Amino acid sequence: MAAIRSTLICSAFFSLLLTTHSSAQSEEQFFAGKNLQMIIGVSPGGGYDTWGRIVARYIVKKIPGQPTAIPQNMPGAGSITAGNYIYTAAPKDGTVLGILNRDAPLAPMTGSGAARFDATKFSWIGTPTVETNVCVLSGNSKIRTVEELKTKELILGAVGPGSGSYNYPKAVAGLLGFKIKLISGFPGSTDVFLAVERGEVDGMCESLDSVESRKPGAIASKKLHVLFQGGMEPSAELPGVPFIQDFARNDEERKALRLLYAGQGLGRPFIGPPDLPVARLKTLRLAFDETMKDPDFLAEAKKLRLDVDPRTGAQLEELVKELYSAPKELIQKIGELVR
Repeated sequence: MAAIRSTLICSAFFSLLLTTHSSAQSEEQFFAGKNLQMIIGVSPGGGYDTWGRIVARYIVKKIPGQPTAIPQNMPGAGSITAGNYIYTAAPKDGTVLGILNRDAPLAPMTGSGAARFDATKFSWIGTPTVETNVCVLSGNSKIRTVEELKTKELILGAVGPGSGSYNYPKAVAGLLGFKIKLISGFPGSTDVFLAVERGEVDGMCESLDSVESRKPGAIASKKLHVLFQGGMEPSAELPGVPFIQDFARNDEERKALRLLYAGQGLGRPFIGPPDLPVARLKTLRLAFDETMKDPDFLAEAKKLRLDVDPRTGAQLEELVKELYSAPKELIQKIGELVR
C-alpha cells in the first residue's frame, strides 16, 4: 500500500509539473510574435503618459513570448474614451492593456453618461504607485491659504469632466463653499501648466508625482505653491501642507471627501478588458508584479522622478468593489458635485 501511495503521489506531482509547464508553454506560444498594445488614456507628455510608456517597455520582458510593446495615446473625456474602448471594443485576449486616469473608473458611479463600462468588471492589472492630489498655484498667486477661498475667487485649469484636475476642485468647491472657477477643456496637464506660466489661470489640481516629474524642484523653490493636498492620507513629502479633509465641517462632509479622494488609492491604474481568460489574467498580473521589482525599471523610474509604491491587480479589484458598494446617497452626492 505504501508503494502504491508513493506512486500515486509521484504521479500527481509530475502531472502538476506537466500542467504548469504546458500552461507556461501555451502562454509563450500565444504571445510570441504578437504586439501588446498599451492604450494611454491621456495626451502625450504628462505623468500617465510617462508611466504608460515605461511600464509597457518593461512588462513585455516579463510576459512569456515577449510580445512587442506598442504604446498608443487615446485621450478624451478624462480617459473615459480609452476606458470605453478597452471595455467594449478591445480584443479580450490580453493583447490590449491600458492606463486610465485614476478617476475614470469612478465615472459611472458618479453618473457620467459618457462612461459605457462597468469598472468592477475590468481586468485589474495593478498600479505602480498610489497618489496624493495637490492643488498647486503659481508662485505669484495672490491666494496663499485655503481660508481665502471663502472670499476670493481662484481660477484653475482643468482637462475636463472625469479628470482629477476637474472633479476634485469642483467637488471641493461645492462641498465646502469655496470660490473656485474652472477653465476646462485643456488636452492635458502639460497644456494647463503652460497656461499657469502664461498667467491665464492661477494653477491646477494634479497628482504630486506628476507635478514633481514635470516641474522638478518647482515646489521646493516656491515657483509653485501647494495650497492643499488630498488623498487617502496626508503625504509625508508635504509636511505642513493642509489636508483638505481636515476642512470638513461635519461627519457627512468628511465621508464625502474621503469617497471623493478614494480614487487616489487607484494610483495609476493599469487595466485589461473584462472576461480575460483566467490564465491570461494571471500571466499579466504576474508580469506586472515582476516589473515592479525589476532593478532596471526601478532605476529608470528613479531617474524620471517617479515614486514606485505598487499595488497588485487583486488589491485594486477589491478597492473598486468597495468604492462601488458605498451608500447610494453618498455616491449620488458626489455625482452631483462633479457634474
